[in-house]
Amino acid sequence: MTFRIVLLAMFILFSATSVIAAEGGGDDLRAKAQNPVSSMYSLPLKLTLDFGAPDDEAVFFNVNPVLPVTVGDWNLVNRIIIPAIVSVDGFIGGTPDIPEGAPSQDRETGLGDINYSLYFSPADAKGMIWGLGPSINLPTANKDQLGSGKWSGGAAGVVLLQPKWGTYGGLIRQLWSFAGDDDRSDVNQFLIEPFLNYNLEGGWYLITDMIITANWDAPSSQRWTVPIGGGIGKLFSIGKQTINSRLEAYYMVEKPDNAPDWQLIFTWQFLFPKK
Repeated sequence: MTFRIVLLAMFILFSATSVIAAEGGGDDLRAKAQNPVSSMYSLPLKLTLDFGAPDDEAVFFNVNPVLPVTVGDWNLVNRIIIPAIVSVDGFIGGTPDIPEGAPSQDRETGLGDINYSLYFSPADAKGMIWGLGPSINLPTANKDQLGSGKWSGGAAGVVLLQPKWGTYGGLIRQLWSFAGDDDRSDVNQFLIEPFLNYNLEGGWYLITDMIITANWDAPSSQRWTVPIGGGIGKLFSIGKQTINSRLEAYYMVEKPDNAPDWQLIFTWQFLFPKK
């Protein structure tokens, strides 16, 4: 019942954007919203619903502020992923939000592990846009089931191109645990995220943004989580506030036994262009 209520609210909110809001920002703003290392401040709010796992459904509500700072010829793009509300019944694996959560017999709800990445990207990039830098996972989860219990670090990079019709590229990240609870499993997680946006008229666009993960320490049959799917997005304004909204669905064609079959993702990204 909870899932049905949330799904209904998501569809109502997404459909209402074309009724209550006007298009805002133009193609230049849409291009910046689709660029993970642009110089624009933004605040994405992302709701992910996992369902079809053996231990029932899971809900993730992430707050992901993007804070770029321009220093000389470089953009220093601070990207923070805050799983502000995580609700998991039993144990759900194979997701980037919980690299190595502990099993539990009951549903647990709370804060997950925070990830921070810093991308160094040329401020005046022409043609191919890229960014590279360190990434760290903080063991901030308030329940063992909702986080790894480990400090993890590594590197992240992104590369993309933006032709007239949209955006395409990919993001990559590798994390290894280096400290934390000795009784918990080590983290050795790889993530690759190919993405493509195809722009339509009126601020609309089609999107696929598949987050593929691998746990290198798991047996080969339990290592990969590979989704396939996509969705639709729209850039619009409510008053003076410009928002980028997305609705996506993905099916797992490869996954560990305890991972979900489906993901439904709804995102509202508040945009703050520099004046």
